[in-house]
Amino acid sequence: MRRLAIVGNWKLYTTPASARSLALEIREAFVGFKDVDIGVCPPATSLQVVAEVLRGSNVAWGAQNAHWAQEGAFTGEVSAAALKELGCTYVILGHSERRHVFGETDEMVGKRLSFVMHSGLVPILCVGETEQERSEGKTEAALAQQLQVASRGLDGPPDIVAYEPVWAIGTGRRAELADMEAAHRFIRERLVERFENKAKEVRVLYGGSVKPENVAELAASGEMDGALVGGASLSAASFRSIIARALERRRL
Repeated sequence: MRRLAIVGNWKLYTTPASARSLALEIREAFVGFKDVDIGVCPPATSLQVVAEVLRGSNVAWGAQNAHWAQEGAFTGEVSAAALKELGCTYVILGHSERRHVFGETDEMVGKRLSFVMHSGLVPILCVGETEQERSEGKTEAALAQQLQVASRGLDGPPDIVAYEPVWAIGTGRRAELADMEAAHRFIRERLVERFENKAKEVRVLYGGSVKPENVAELAASGEMDGALVGGASLSAASFRSIIARALERRRL
């Protein structure tokens, strides 16, 4: 069984001061936790203080995006080199908010992914369908397109892929268990087709309104290797409950 990974995406929440406080609570909350990779991805402005707090703990930290160039005239972007210097482990790429709010294309996501993978950071590649694509029966076509473009030119698959149906992010709705499992299986099948045995250890996470109340059902599925958690990761108690319940269900 692949090792569980649960990563919190803090989005544009927390200032450096409030991020420090939250990171301190999270550090204490997860003392002694085993059999799970735990991470948090704060805003770029809070990365340094979070790194200072979490260094030496069993909670890793990461960024919410990274550019495809080492340096240059790219106002507002963040380089992989800077993230590595801050001790980041993870980088979220292709999140639906980057795609649908800021207009990132599949090609842009693919360029970011390639550079991040070569930098030695662990990418979390996000893929997912819109509500319209879902209602029109185009979920698999949307996932296939995103995976195919993102993996162009890669020698191996990303370590982590997060299935995040766009219609479930921040809405309180989540995919039904059978739909989640079908999407995860499809993602795995496409990665194995592309990368063969190299893809068998890729962890596929679920993201989209993951909460303490629903994570146990999701974690019961052998198709789910963890979660990318949004709003519920902004509370140390809620984030701890999600991970504890997922671990408990995994051990049954």
